[in-house]
Amino acid sequence: MSLLKKKYGTTDTGDYALVAETADGVSVSDSIGVADAADAAETATEAIEAADAAAVRSAEAEGVAFKDMLEEGSRGMGHSAKKAAEQDDAGADVDDIMRKYDRESNTRIWEGKPKIVISILMALFSAYCIGMTLFSTALPQTKLSLFVGLIVVIGYLMYPVRKGHVKPNHIPWYDIILMLAGAVCFFYFAFNAVDIIHYGQRLRMENIVMGVIGILVVMELCRRCVGIPIIVVVAVLIAYAVWWEFDHNMTPFLALRQIVFTLFYTTDGLIGTPINVCYTYIVLFIIFGAFLERTGIAAFFIAAANKIAGWSSGGAAKVAVISSALCGMVSGSSVGNTVTTGSVTIPMMKKTGYKPEFAAAVEAASSTGGQIMPPIMGAAAFLMAEYMGIPYIEVAAKAIIPALLYFAGIFITVHLEAKKLGLKGIPREQLPKGSYLLKNCYLIIPLVLLVWLVASGARTMAVSAAISIAGAFVIGYINFLFTEWKDREEGESVGSVFLSVTKLALVTAYEALQAGAKSCVAVAVACAMAGMIAGCITVTGLASTLVNVIVGAAGGAMIVGLVLTMLTCIVLGMGVPTTANYCIMASTTAPILIAMGIDPIAAHFFVFYFGIVADITPPVALAAYAGSAIARSNPFKTGLNAAKLAIAAFLVPYILAFNPVMILEGSFAWWDVAIVVVTALAGLFGISSALNGTLFCKINPVFRILLVAGGLCMMVPGLLTDAIGIAVIAAIVVVQLVLGKRSNAAAAA
Repeated sequence: MSLLKKKYGTTDTGDYALVAETADGVSVSDSIGVADAADAAETATEAIEAADAAAVRSAEAEGVAFKDMLEEGSRGMGHSAKKAAEQDDAGADVDDIMRKYDRESNTRIWEGKPKIVISILMALFSAYCIGMTLFSTALPQTKLSLFVGLIVVIGYLMYPVRKGHVKPNHIPWYDIILMLAGAVCFFYFAFNAVDIIHYGQRLRMENIVMGVIGILVVMELCRRCVGIPIIVVVAVLIAYAVWWEFDHNMTPFLALRQIVFTLFYTTDGLIGTPINVCYTYIVLFIIFGAFLERTGIAAFFIAAANKIAGWSSGGAAKVAVISSALCGMVSGSSVGNTVTTGSVTIPMMKKTGYKPEFAAAVEAASSTGGQIMPPIMGAAAFLMAEYMGIPYIEVAAKAIIPALLYFAGIFITVHLEAKKLGLKGIPREQLPKGSYLLKNCYLIIPLVLLVWLVASGARTMAVSAAISIAGAFVIGYINFLFTEWKDREEGESVGSVFLSVTKLALVTAYEALQAGAKSCVAVAVACAMAGMIAGCITVTGLASTLVNVIVGAAGGAMIVGLVLTMLTCIVLGMGVPTTANYCIMASTTAPILIAMGIDPIAAHFFVFYFGIVADITPPVALAAYAGSAIARSNPFKTGLNAAKLAIAAFLVPYILAFNPVMILEGSFAWWDVAIVVVTALAGLFGISSALNGTLFCKINPVFRILLVAGGLCMMVPGLLTDAIGIAVIAAIVVVQLVLGKRSNAAAAA
């Protein structure tokens, strides 16, 4: 995982400014192991506490307005490059502590010439992926095996065998052997794919040995950079698959040969649909995200969110909700969003008056919504398009209403909490000016370009991503040019400014390519594991068994089947990265709902949402742990608060399962969609009010129960249930309003 760095520089006027970014500019992945989550949270607290306290003291001493922080962040790499010498010492301490405890931060230390060589290798890998995706006509087995082989090389160069087992410029002999052995296996298959395909299941012994070595090497790399939970799932399924083959009248050798053939040499296993989608789409969008981050768009989104909602009651938390929704469009990583936007919003929420657990929970719940926020929606959205057999743009379009309802639910809860605590907004004079937003709105051009290209169908997904990467580079160049021109020294010529900007833009592009490669490793390995999981399920027919068990247990009651499926998704999703998580759900639980009569598209959205909820569901609430590290709060309490805030994530899937109109499925008119949205919002308001316990004044227990009941009625399609729900919620709102006025009058007297 990328490290969180708190970087402090000074503006030209001497004001202090806080710039939050990830080490080496790498997006933070959301795939860390269960065993490491608590340690990461606890230790990250130590790292961030000192830096955060220093920033707050400096800001208070100098009277820095929040807009100064945002404007400094928007200056991007241009300013950061100039202040690098001042920032290295501050970042080094955080790096050391995070490297000690966090799995993905625990990369090898390369210095000097080895660092240059490896960084060039990673940049070339990103360039190779772009070129191969756009122009290669090779067999899928060839392209995908080459891709995984290169991932193995980069992965073992990056990740040591265990935490803290690193020395500068050192890689143990056994890691070299693993790296070379794994790479040779995949490269051998790539260059002999035609012959091996002709063998079919009649594999030679050397082919079987290579397959076993390749699988084990990738599993070990997954343990290092993703975590143990998914390895346990894969190992159990492989063992079950071997036993299943052996139980069906095969000898142990034939059973092993069959499993190796399926998992290593066919597109139903390790190089199956997940890794194909990763190679074709996900890698390009990761690289696009790396380029886009360097344009300063995150700071622009936070500034825009402040302008929209910062002035209102409890505005800092509403800023977190909006900025996380906007940043989620770019990264789609729950932990990544929590770290990048939370480094600014969580301290502001605490300063406003929110409890640390609530502040961290708001950011975690909002950032988790990045996985369902169009247009990018995280890597799993591309897999959804592949599994459901619909264009990606349709997946994004169908996700719009559920995503807006999700964030609306959090927004409602945040507003109620602010009113409950009597919190004020950020003073208007400290908010970004409209002129700042106007002059920097060009930063969203690459994102708009991507959406237009994908939506119009003018280009393929891969070409659209490549064009958008070029667009992000151009916008970054323009941003650097503006910054350098504004900060130019007296007497500096136009030519020297252009030369400086060109060098900076090229260096930034190189760093973006490098960052993209680093971010690809964990995602690609997780996709490889997901492919093997799907392969084992296909070979054994496990999905059919699970369908029969749950459908039988439900006894024909759809709601029971939905609840059982929800629990299965949450349990299977704990500690498993989103990409692998969705593949498991699509292969096992989605067929259950389809067999029960749920719309196929709605079934996939249902399992996708509940797989993601694992990121904020204790005990494995990775996004909540990341937020608690910044807020210095109790991780478990933060997770509970995040789950309560994200109540919409637990309700919206049921709505779309019962009424697919929400995801624009089936025959409907515009007023059908409007009714679903309005009733869902009313239901979310009722349930959020009940969970908060305050609406104008304290809500008594009976009213809270009635609010929950009324809210749930609104979730079930039908005029009768909608009428009952509206009547109950409206009546309680009126009563609470009257009681609140009486309470205020008595207090005033």
